[in-house]
Amino acid sequence: MSAIQSFWSVPQPDGEPPFWMCMSCLSEVFYRKVPMPDCPTCHGVSTYEAFTLEAIRDWGTEDLVAKADLAHQAANLEPASAASAHSVD
Repeated sequence: MSAIQSFWSVPQPDGEPPFWMCMSCLSEVFYRKVPMPDCPTCHGVSTYEAFTLEAIRDWGTEDLVAKADLAHQAANLEPASAASAHSVD
């Protein structure tokens, strides 16, 4: 069954890292957005901090790095109007 996951977009001022990771579960990472109303894995609210892809690669698990790479690739392929909602399996 598929559900629609909504996101808050997060503007990226110059010099700010583009990836937002849930600090409650450390297993979800998003590119220039955070899910609403909460983390899809741990349901943490307002638990996101910004990181660069290089920082995630330095200390993240293989799964987390893969999620970050996929999020970055997906964001670069999507039209801007679709950035506010995604399908989640």
